[in-house]
Amino acid sequence: MLDAKLIWTIVLALNGLTLLVFGLDKLFARGKRSRVPEAVLLLLCVLGGSAGGLVGMSLFRHKVNYGRHPGFVLGVPLIFWAQTVFGAIAAWKWG
Repeated sequence: MLDAKLIWTIVLALNGLTLLVFGLDKLFARGKRSRVPEAVLLLLCVLGGSAGGLVGMSLFRHKVNYGRHPGFVLGVPLIFWAQTVFGAIAAWKWG
């Protein structure tokens, strides 16, 4: 079974990477450069980087328009809460 320290390291790394990618995508959008696909941003959130995605959305004001990005405005917080509940249950059961 995975060590708790390793799990936290992976989760923190994923969240840091997700935050960085959200920031780069916003920078690319401003510079009219090639963008990071939305599927990649959402995949990073699903893989465990949802907190970094939420921080990136807020910090960079990125993908926050409900009319243009409902999948992000609703999906990322939903992913975050699902992961939080799963983590709490896992910690209670196996921690």
